[in-house]
Amino acid sequence: MTNLERLLSQYAAYHLDRNNIVTHFVGIPLIVFSILCLSARAAVDISGFSVTLAIILIVLSSVYYLSLDKLFGILMLILFVLVYPLAIKIAALSMWSWLGASIGIFLVGWVFQFIGHYFEKKKPAFVDDLIGLAIGPLFVLAEFVFLLGFRKSLHQRILKEAQMKRAEMDMKPQIVS
Repeated sequence: MTNLERLLSQYAAYHLDRNNIVTHFVGIPLIVFSILCLSARAAVDISGFSVTLAIILIVLSSVYYLSLDKLFGILMLILFVLVYPLAIKIAALSMWSWLGASIGIFLVGWVFQFIGHYFEKKKPAFVDDLIGLAIGPLFVLAEFVFLLGFRKSLHQRILKEAQMKRAEMDMKPQIVS
């Protein structure tokens, strides 16, 4: 099993309900976009080029995603490049407009996430493993690729492993306070 398969199947074990996955198609992109908006305002000029914290986050996350899977990494980088100009426009707003828009988008994204987990009847993956915060965007991209009918064998391996992990999770006694 590749590292990609291990990480996606671990994340998928918390996301087997179709309604939950659909809410994540909205929630996760909103959260990621809001983080780009928030971080696009922090910048330093280097030789006349503005290097924002958002660019640094894009580069670091793209390198990480590329290390897991070349196709998914390239697709994620393309998506980041497409939304970055809008994040810059939001970051250029007045202080309160920028903060209001960015935090508002962030909160709406999380509302979608928690609605999805209501359907799933499981806590979000990041509660047990913080790497879930980085894998969530990749999971949504992968699910979209799978929905289009591509990489079926990868999808099947991830789904099979996720179902086994979920069965193990369901067998563990729940601690009720």
